[in-house]
Amino acid sequence: MTNRVGYWVSVLLFASGLFHLLVFAVDGGPWEGPVSWRKPVTFGLSFGLTLATVVWVSTLLKVRPFIPALFTAASIGEVALITLQAWRKVPSHFNEETPFDAMVSRGLTGGGALIIFVTVWLVVAALRAGHLAPSMRLAVRVGSSTLLLALAFGGLMIAKGVVLVREGDPDLAYATAGSWKLAHGVAMHGVLLLPLLAWSLTFTSWSERRRTRLVALASAGYLLAIAAATAISAWS
Repeated sequence: MTNRVGYWVSVLLFASGLFHLLVFAVDGGPWEGPVSWRKPVTFGLSFGLTLATVVWVSTLLKVRPFIPALFTAASIGEVALITLQAWRKVPSHFNEETPFDAMVSRGLTGGGALIIFVTVWLVVAALRAGHLAPSMRLAVRVGSSTLLLALAFGGLMIAKGVVLVREGDPDLAYATAGSWKLAHGVAMHGVLLLPLLAWSLTFTSWSERRRTRLVALASAGYLLAIAAATAISAWS
């Protein structure tokens, strides 16, 4: 039941992202910047996809039902708050202009902390997943670890923005806090791509050993892509 709810919520979040893409096409305005339709679009699409992935991987890892339930709740909260601020035409992150805006900003931080908790749980479960075939076990271990890395990049951006805002320079926070955005985005979806590859290979006639080698090669390539994105982010 929990998984079914998670999948339905993921569809709704993804649909929200598509809807706000249509809103952007009609309403216009900047795509970049602290106040734009980009955030409800990207957050809706990304959380919709990531939530479905986490529910699926949770099933593979046989974790307790409250884990995908927590991720579902956090995903709803993050997308809802981001979308609310977009419609209010005010920044969502680092915004402490009013008590309400500060409450929204803290709510986003709390949701992020909950997502990190769930992801750490998944990483630990992946490391203990002796019941999975070697190819899938490798895929979920690397994928969940790169998701955690993506969240670390997100945490760096939030921390940088909060420091700048508290130093009295919110404009600089909005302009520069997203410096790790590329690395964050590249690392985010390995938890889907690598297990999806491992699952797809089960429909071939290849041996498990060969499938594992291919997953290992794909994992290495993915890690190289993350390293390149990290280097670009660091020097940008």
